[in-house]
Amino acid sequence: MDGGGVILKQRAKHFAEKAHEGQHRKNSDAPYIIHPIRVAAQLKNAGFSDELVCAGYLHDVVEDTIYDIEDIEKEFGSEVARLVAAHTEDKSKSWQERKQHTIDTFKAANKEVKYLIVADKLDNLLDLEQSLKQQGEVVWEKFNAGIDKQKWYNESIAAHMYDGLVKEDIPDYFHTYAETVKRVFG
Repeated sequence: MDGGGVILKQRAKHFAEKAHEGQHRKNSDAPYIIHPIRVAAQLKNAGFSDELVCAGYLHDVVEDTIYDIEDIEKEFGSEVARLVAAHTEDKSKSWQERKQHTIDTFKAANKEVKYLIVADKLDNLLDLEQSLKQQGEVVWEKFNAGIDKQKWYNESIAAHMYDGLVKEDIPDYFHTYAETVKRVFG
């Protein structure tokens, strides 16, 4: 790997740390940044491109901070911005509308967008599973949508994650996501 890729990823991590400063995870007092760092690590460990790893760090920046997609493009280029934009929800819409849009986008998405979305959903679901073990069913009260809607959403992502991919293009963590969906939602 060239030094430029390492520098780009370090810049993306730093940008995300700054953007998410002071934010915390829904189910704990843990700093929010641990989530994008774990998503980026999942993508890096799967051997994906520097741009996709950067998008892993930055995937929630536009949705949850003061920065917009133009800021991402200016700092990290059009490919990183395209990946982040494909995974950014419109917070002016209802939870149901946002999730249905993600599912619809996901069904026809290219493999890089699928890799990003599943890495994100897997990390969220593993975090949720841990919180359920520690705190019990009260965890569901911290979400905009309860267990039935969360089940529908995660099962829909799992049902379509292989669409358009050949066996060689499927990373191991897709199987981990499918297994986690079954464990959490039965």
